Amino acid sequence: MNKLEVPAKFDRAARGYDFLVGLNPGYHQALRRSARALGLRPGMRVLDLGCGTGASTAALVAAAPGVEIVAVDASAGMIERAREKRWPDTVRFVHSRAEDVDEGPFDAVFAAYLVRNLPEPDATLSRIRTMLKPGGTLVLHEYSVRDSLLSTALWTVLCGFIVPAGWLATGDRSLYTYLWRSVMDFDGATALRDRLRRNDFVGVRSAPVPGLQLGVVHTFRGHVPEQVQR
Repeated sequence: MNKLEVPAKFDRAARGYDFLVGLNPGYHQALRRSARALGLRPGMRVLDLGCGTGASTAALVAAAPGVEIVAVDASAGMIERAREKRWPDTVRFVHSRAEDVDEGPFDAVFAAYLVRNLPEPDATLSRIRTMLKPGGTLVLHEYSVRDSLLSTALWTVLCGFIVPAGWLATGDRSLYTYLWRSVMDFDGATALRDRLRRNDFVGVRSAPVPGLQLGVVHTFRGHVPEQVQR
């Protein structure tokens, strides 16, 4: 499946999406853990890229109640589902591709399960950098297994459950087969850290998310350099 087709696939899968992620007992806990890595404080403005039905948005609200959140997704169906839920007045949802967001500046950007699905990840990461304030923080919550044979094997085993469940919930096997393959083909943790550095993020670090998907899902963090004092 072409990556340009992914938003339309999620349009059709949106109704069953929350049910599927709810089958993973650590899914929301892991998102909250990565959201806390942003180090958010009251008064900050945050961009939630690839917000889907709002799971990552809810993690941000839990991490820092009261921060302003602009939540963006390229799938109209996923945004519609997110808007149906109850949110604080500080949360706003926008239907847009990540690379077309016309907002900013932000104190922080959170992107969960996004970069792997981008047709041009480097161009989008470069764009994200321009939307962040000097010293701003980017956190990616992303699958990354290529550095470890054990993690690769675990991901394949997990997909033995995920693909059939996705098919039953949505009637579309192709999206979840794409999920398995896209993770297998995506950057390992070392390569993704290097990708962030190539796009001028500094202080880049990553850590595996504990739980059922240990070694499969990671938190990546980087910063925009502080403005040079003249």
